[in-house]
Amino acid sequence: MKQRLSPEVFSIPVQEIQNGLYSDSYFIRTREILNKDNRHPRVLMQVFQRQHAVLCGIDEAIAIIKKCAYNPEKLLIRALHDGDELKPWDTVMTIEGDLADFSHLETVYLGILSRQTKVATNVRRTVEAARGKPVLFFPSRFDHYAVQAGDGYAARVGGAAGVSTPANGIYWGGKALGTIPHAMISAYDGDTLAATLAFHKYIDPAVNRVALVDYDNDCVCTALAVARELGDKLWAVRLDTADTLVDKSVIPYMGTFKPTGVCAQLVRNVRTALDAEGFTHVKIMVSGGFNVERITEFEDAGVPVDIYAVGASLFTGSINFTADIVMVDGKPCAKVGRKYQPNPKLELVE
Repeated sequence: MKQRLSPEVFSIPVQEIQNGLYSDSYFIRTREILNKDNRHPRVLMQVFQRQHAVLCGIDEAIAIIKKCAYNPEKLLIRALHDGDELKPWDTVMTIEGDLADFSHLETVYLGILSRQTKVATNVRRTVEAARGKPVLFFPSRFDHYAVQAGDGYAARVGGAAGVSTPANGIYWGGKALGTIPHAMISAYDGDTLAATLAFHKYIDPAVNRVALVDYDNDCVCTALAVARELGDKLWAVRLDTADTLVDKSVIPYMGTFKPTGVCAQLVRNVRTALDAEGFTHVKIMVSGGFNVERITEFEDAGVPVDIYAVGASLFTGSINFTADIVMVDGKPCAKVGRKYQPNPKLELVE
């Protein structure tokens, strides 16, 4: 049986949510009206979305209901699991009970499901494009820090091999990965080798040594310089050439392809140079503008990449969840165009 994350894993501002701080105002007013009018039918709320997707956020949505609903012990929740594959219109969760007890939560749990399912689905598609090669989740700098925990968990559900911040791993005990930033190389007067040696000297030996080698726009020479110094201690080099630059090693090959950024020719040049000097153990990590389409092109062409570090593309697009009441006091009652869609895969939440 699949395990769910405990509601205690999540840091939830219960009082603020119960007070409606994060809810659309009409849901708060709905609760006020129902209570003042003493109207308490038992409803069945059904949650779904409209795409092929990888579900994520369901455990946090359940935690929101359990912690922030009024009289949560009177609510009956059935739900799928994080990581489940979805088809359009699949019911992912139902909530049965007095609407006044949970009306104020709809904005919050739908937002969690929409955000995390989008990230998990984007990561899964990227991982599939990489055909078994590790994909690292490195987009946290492109959004508000408050979403990092949920995003990192969604990345894990989607199949990412690693995350970049401690917050990304907090729900599941994952450790943050990372290489050397350009800023550190600048702090060593632009000397990549000096910066890498400092990393090697002071950082726990259990951390893989990955050298960032594009600072001088001469990835081949920089990669070789670091490899000659670190030898078998060097685990990988990372190529991150800006899309507005042509690496020095690529210039002689220009003419029939887009030469800027981390192009296929650059990766091949670095691989050939490392192998020629016996550094076949050194992996090549690439970053900078990678997405499903670009990774697919690289894999189709047999470009010798070992690891993809992917950023902003993992936040693109949208997956929107909807909640509808479809039953009232055991009888069908829904807006036109909606109806009860039973899903036998739903499991009762204890």
